[in-house]
This record gives sequence, C-alpha cells and structure tokens, in this order.
Amino acid sequence: MVGCGSIHHPQPKDLGNLEPRTLISHQQIPVMAPEAWLIDESDQDQRLPHHRNPKEFVSLSKLQVQFILTIFTILTLQDLLELCPGKVENYEEKLKNFYREHIHADEEIRYCLEGSGYFDVRDKDDTWIRIWIKEGDMIVLPAGIYHRFTLDTSNYVKLMRLFIGEPVWTAYNRPQEDHPARQVYIKTLESSGVAVKAH
Repeated sequence: MVGCGSIHHPQPKDLGNLEPRTLISHQQIPVMAPEAWLIDESDQDQRLPHHRNPKEFVSLSKLQVQFILTIFTILTLQDLLELCPGKVENYEEKLKNFYREHIHADEEIRYCLEGSGYFDVRDKDDTWIRIWIKEGDMIVLPAGIYHRFTLDTSNYVKLMRLFIGEPVWTAYNRPQEDHPARQVYIKTLESSGVAVKAH
C-alpha cells in the first residue's frame, strides 16, 4: 500500500494492461468533466473555492479554446502522488511551492484517482480560472501555460501523473515570457484566433 505523501511508480499494466504509447481515451479511463470558475483575488486560505460574487463559471468548451486543453494524448510513463497533511514531510511548504505561479516545458497530465483539489490557470486576459478536479477527472495543461495547484478543504488528493517520454517535472516560476515553451504556447493561442493580453 502506498503511504500518503509518497510517489509510486507502477508499470503500464496498472492502466488496464495498456501497452506503452497506447492512446488513452475516455473509453479506457472514465473521465469526468471538472468544474471551473473565475476566482476572486482575496488572501483567504488558498484551499477555499474563491468564487466571485456573483459566481462566474467557465464552460469546458471555453477552457478548450483558450488553453488548448485536451484529454487525449500518447502516454508512456506514469506514477502516483498522494498529498495530505501529517504524512508528507514539510507539507505546508510543499503546498506553497505547488501554489506558486509557474509553467512547465512539457504538458502536465493528471488523472484524479481519489480526493480533490484546484488547478488555477490564467486566461487570455491574465485572470485566474479555478478548475476543481475530483475523483475521475483528468486534466492536461499545455506546456507554457501559467498555472498553480492547491488542495481544497478536504486536504487530500491522489493523482496519477502521466508523462510523454521521460518524466520531467521542472517548474519555472513566473515571469517566463522568454521561455521557449511559453512562446510556443502564446503562438499556438494566437494562431487559433485567441488574442493574448501582454503581461
């Protein structure tokens, strides 16, 4: 059994005997539609929903257009990550690190096995959108998108981290406007007709 706060590296068979480089689809992993909304900019506990007043929800279709989010990709490796207080060394500090705004040079692909948490992403106007992932949800954040992660008030999540090629998880804290992944992301958005606000 994997302890809370640990990382486990299962073999591809853990995904239903799928071979490496198999196309993962919603027929093989049940993917639910996560909820998303614009968030307030208060300094309250980051684990709270931070709804605006009135609440402003964001449709999945808007997320797909603005962020080029996809749920289909070719995957080669995976591991499991459980986050909860009490069993993770330096838990509060790790959660603060996840909550710092950053990008990655590769896609961030996460499938929620248990628990829940929030991925915050910046829209084209540099406004935060909060995406609430729960058991059965899968999210793919494109390389170069500004984002952050936190648990919600349940203080527990078990995520399957999926990788294309070698597992690399390097966070580049904002600002990263000159990073190649950020430049490619901006060009991809602009080529799809989404004007991105200068930051």
